[in-house]
Amino acid sequence: MMRVLVVGASGLIGSYVVSRLLQDRHEIVGAGRDVAAAERRQPLVRWVRLDLATTRRDRWRELLADVDAVVNCAGALQASPRDDLRAVHLDGLLELATACDAVGVRRFVQISAAGVETGRGEFSRTKLEAESALIRLDLDWVILRPGLVLAPAAFGGSALLRGLAGFPFVIPAVYSESVVQVVSIDDVAEAVSRCVLPDGPSKIVCELAARSPTRLADVLIALRAWLGIEPARVLALPAGLGHVAALVADGLAWLGWQSPMRSAAIEQLANGVRARSDDAPHLLGFAPRELGDILFRWPSGVQERWFARLYFIKPLVLATLASFWVISGVIGLLRQGAASAVLTEAGVPEALAHSLVFAGAVADVAIGLLICAPRTAPFALGASMIVTAVYLAGATGLRPELWVDPLGPLIKAVPVVLLAIVGLALMDDR
Repeated sequence: MMRVLVVGASGLIGSYVVSRLLQDRHEIVGAGRDVAAAERRQPLVRWVRLDLATTRRDRWRELLADVDAVVNCAGALQASPRDDLRAVHLDGLLELATACDAVGVRRFVQISAAGVETGRGEFSRTKLEAESALIRLDLDWVILRPGLVLAPAAFGGSALLRGLAGFPFVIPAVYSESVVQVVSIDDVAEAVSRCVLPDGPSKIVCELAARSPTRLADVLIALRAWLGIEPARVLALPAGLGHVAALVADGLAWLGWQSPMRSAAIEQLANGVRARSDDAPHLLGFAPRELGDILFRWPSGVQERWFARLYFIKPLVLATLASFWVISGVIGLLRQGAASAVLTEAGVPEALAHSLVFAGAVADVAIGLLICAPRTAPFALGASMIVTAVYLAGATGLRPELWVDPLGPLIKAVPVVLLAIVGLALMDDR
């Protein structure tokens, strides 16, 4: 049994690596930025909350006591207020790797990505610089470059693929003819399992991918069949539409939304995802599974279909609620006189009526704006239900006849509450 430090252990790849290493009866120290949910899912792991981009070597040296091997699964696709690519991919890696060198932890497995040698964006550049820096250190390093990773759990790009595959009537896609070589998350974990061992391979760069290259369209069609949804044709969307969507996603990233449709992802799709499929059989002694075999081993159920069908409904729900509350508040501010008249007719003093309308309008706008950011959206959705309940209670006390008004101003508020409940239920990303 070994003690293995897994960095980025709460992410998609990291969580499967941790699970596989636990099956191998290793002791795991899991490090990540957000580990609260991971602690509940994997109580056998010693969890440590930290950020690779900001943790310095002195802290790493403390954590590396009695550690036999390190696996770095941390990474980010594109810069945002939360992610500095150079800090996490290069600077943070060097702090960790030099700490390993200083305390004598020689076995180091780095999860990189296929295509970094030919990629032109900051993601590929910083990943490749990190590989070069690691190679220069006196460690028993292994660099694994997986292709397009598919997993039973959905997060990031794999979640987007399911959403596209579950789209009603058609399968929309940009760059649907691009060649992508997939790899099972189980095969990535298998590669790590072999590489952390003291007598495992070292000083190798190994790309991981199925032998058969597939088009993006083929992957989406296979995922739709795996979900059990009736077949549909792939609708090839103009590349420009994808780039517009990426610009919108890039803007939303500054609010905190981590969309997989950002510019770096679109650029990767345009270039395709290719990998040397002969590496794993030659260097690690096993061949990664093909697409059909990958999906065959993960029977899907109704939960996967729900996720795929709700994927694009989530942003629609949140955008609808945010717009509803902002517009409602703006109308209240612009038409304070008419809104106050509803209260004064029920006997509320005019000054108080104006104050209540103004406060309610400001609250509405605030709720709508807070829904626009992921950190504040859960609070805002909860507040929207409370505010709606207050509105309904007040209206019932002052103007109960509005419940039977032909336009249904009170009855229509009930679906707003239910929509907020749906939004809260869909807030989790992983």
